[in-house]
Amino acid sequence: MDISVKICGLKTDRALEAALSGGAAYVGFIFFPKSPRHIALEDASRLSALACGRAQSVAVSVNADDSMLESIVTTVQPDILQLHGSESPERLAAIKRRFGLPVIKALAIRDRADLDLVDPYRGIADRFLFDAKPPVGSDLPGGNGVSFDWTLLSGLDSDIDYMLSGGLNVGNIATALNQTKANSIDVSSGVESAPGSKDISLIAEFFEAVAAARQRLSA
Repeated sequence: MDISVKICGLKTDRALEAALSGGAAYVGFIFFPKSPRHIALEDASRLSALACGRAQSVAVSVNADDSMLESIVTTVQPDILQLHGSESPERLAAIKRRFGLPVIKALAIRDRADLDLVDPYRGIADRFLFDAKPPVGSDLPGGNGVSFDWTLLSGLDSDIDYMLSGGLNVGNIATALNQTKANSIDVSSGVESAPGSKDISLIAEFFEAVAAARQRLSA
């Protein structure tokens, strides 16, 4: 079973290299000032260039307007846009037309009814990212270190392409993969020593845990 990994919220050369050395298929850069993982466009541009040819770069934004997205696309030149706000299906379609890039739509999940949000975006979003709903009082739509009930995904149509996110870490990734059979995962806070501070050792340990889980699922 092949499992692609996205390390999100990268800000430094060391963290990027740890992600790439571990075999990350995607590296994520967050453009949201409220987030401790927010990165300047110029810094993200440099890191994205370093990742070129080794992993796809994903630019994560939250309800960004066209001007902000234009700056991100022009400066960073990402491979993929990830929209982590309340963007409507119509907004997604407009962004795809304007920028010509694949779009990942993040959806916040707490109960089964939240999965009904998938349908309006089908045929528009290139992939979904299922994250946990943020705790009450949080200003962050993601990266809160909380997970949702993964068994909710058991009834999902098999043709829905998604990344699993939300509170993943070394301790629970095997369970998450076993319950969901997800072939793509996204981790941010789960490989940090403090909010926004990626831990090189935790990144390496996460890849080791994913590899071990992959072997068990393929046995």
